[in-house]
Parts: sequence; C-alpha cells; structure tokens
Amino acid sequence: MTQPADTDTIWVTQEAYDRLKQELEHLKGDVWTDITTKIAAARDEGDLKENGGYHAAREEQGKTKARIDQLESMLRRAEVGEKPADDGMVEAGMIVTIRFEGDSDTEEFLLGSRELLSMDSSVEIDVYSPTSPLGAAILGKKVGDSAAYETPNGKKLTVEIVAAKPF
Repeated sequence: MTQPADTDTIWVTQEAYDRLKQELEHLKGDVWTDITTKIAAARDEGDLKENGGYHAAREEQGKTKARIDQLESMLRRAEVGEKPADDGMVEAGMIVTIRFEGDSDTEEFLLGSRELLSMDSSVEIDVYSPTSPLGAAILGKKVGDSAAYETPNGKKLTVEIVAAKPF
C-alpha cells in the first residue's frame, strides 16, 4: 500500500469512508431539516431574546454545521486503502507495539486515523498519525527494527518495534 504524500491526508478503510459519508448525508438531510424546522417554529413564538428553544436550536445548528464541515474536510483528504497485510511491517491501519530504549514496558497504539476507531466503539487505544514524528519514524519498519525520532520539544527518542498487526 502506498502512503499518503500529503501530510493532511488521512488513511481510512473503505468501511470507515462509507460510514463517514453516510453520517454526512444524514446530517445534511434529516438532521439539518429538523433543526431548521425547530428554528422556524421558535421564531414564530416571537421575542427571540427570551426564547430558550430558539437559542438551543441555534446552538444545535452550530454544532451540526461544525461536524458537517469536519466530515467534508476528512472525506476530501481521505485516502481509502485496504487493510494492511499481517506481515509485521508497520503501515497505516496497524496496531503497533513499541518499547522505548532503556525501558522494559511497551506501548500499543493505532497508526492511522481516529476515524478507524469509530468502526468499533469498544476499542480504547491511542492513535498516532503516520505523519507524526513517531509515526513517520516507524513507517515501513519491521518487527525487531529500531527507529529514532525527535519529539516536538526537541528530545530524541529511540523505539523498538515489538509487534505490528492489522487493526
């Protein structure tokens, strides 16, 4: 699988892409229509300064519009890919286990997009982008390899890839 060249690109499975598209259509259709109906009904009641229903509907409209904008942005930037092969090579869409140099504890995270987690709400795991300093350093490495990277505060860290399996 090829990796996104654009740092704004997000990797998603076809299932995640379809779910995001379906959510967007629902928000732009039924949900938006319902909100505008609520706003119109509240306006008909008169004085908008003291109208709690109007203000609640406008707040709901703002939140819905923000989610619509977020979904549209994600879908524009999405790179749809197949699940990676279970070959121990670190790719987007994998659960990666690492060990920091000099530490016996391991850390496990999803390398990809947080939207992948929406497919299974029972999963609670940290998510790192393939374009993050850690993600970029380990991308393409295999189990047993080490990778060094620099944190945003300038600290240099080295990690060993302990495991990499498809999400």
